[in-house]
Amino acid sequence: METVAENKAFGGIQGVYRHASKATGCEMTFGLFLPEEAKDGPVPVLWYLSGLTCTHENAMTKAGAQSWAAEQGIALVFPDTSPRGEDVADDDAYDLGKGAGFYVNATQAPWAPHFSMWDYIAEELPALLGETFPIDLTRQAITGHSMGGHGALTLAMNLPGRFKSVSAFAPISNPTASDWGRKQLTAYLGADEATWAKHDSTLLMRETGFDGPILIDTGTSDQFLDLLKPEALAHAVAERRQQATLRMQPGYDHSYFFVSSFMEEHIAFHADALYQD
Repeated sequence: METVAENKAFGGIQGVYRHASKATGCEMTFGLFLPEEAKDGPVPVLWYLSGLTCTHENAMTKAGAQSWAAEQGIALVFPDTSPRGEDVADDDAYDLGKGAGFYVNATQAPWAPHFSMWDYIAEELPALLGETFPIDLTRQAITGHSMGGHGALTLAMNLPGRFKSVSAFAPISNPTASDWGRKQLTAYLGADEATWAKHDSTLLMRETGFDGPILIDTGTSDQFLDLLKPEALAHAVAERRQQATLRMQPGYDHSYFFVSSFMEEHIAFHADALYQD
C-alpha cells in the first residue's frame, strides 16, 4: 500500500492511500482520518460514501467532518466511488461508469471486470483497514450522500450486525423506481429486476429493516428531489415501524453546503451508537 499524503488535522492525521484491489482489478485510492486517540489503540470508524462524480477527495475536503470526528475520537474512511484506470470501462454520461459505481457488483459487460464496488466496500477495504490501521472493526457506522446515501443504507440493511448506526444525506431512496437507479441497475446488473432489490433501500426497509438507529436529512430545495424519492422510504419506515429520524431541512439543496451544515449532528448521532456498550 502506498501513502499518497498524510497531513496533521485537528490533532489527528488525514491520510490518503493507494493500493491494488483484487475486487476491482485496479488501483484504488481512499482517504482515512485517524483521531489523536488512535495513537493509543483501535478507535471506532465511520464510513462516508460519496455521490455521483465524486472521488475520495470531495467529502474529505468539503464535508467538514474531521473536526467533529476528532472531538468524538472516531476514524473516518472516505472510499472512492468507482474503479479507475485507462482499462476501466466508462460512459460519456456523468451518472454511469467512472464516478458512478452505485455500490454494486456489476455482472454485465463492459462493467463486470472492474465494477465490484460492493465487494470492495463490504469486504476488501474493511479487511485492509483492520490489518493496517488502529481501527476497531467491532464498532462501525456508515453514512453517505446521494448515491453514497443509497450505498450506506443498502449496505447497512444487507449486512446485519456490521454497523451500529446508519445515516444519509439526501439518499437515492428508491432507485428501482427512479431514473437515478433504473438506468444504472440495468447497465450493471441486467434487465432482471429481481437482482435489483438488494440495492433499493425502500424495498429493503419493507423486507428487513435495520436493527439500529437511522438518521436521514434531505433538503426541501434539493434540485433532485424527484429522483431521490424520500417519500417512498418514509412510507416504508412508517409501515415497518422502524426506529428512524427522517428530516426535511427547509431551504437546503443537494450541495456540500447542505452536507457540512448537518455533519456535526450526524457524527454525534453515530458516536452515541458507537460508544454504547
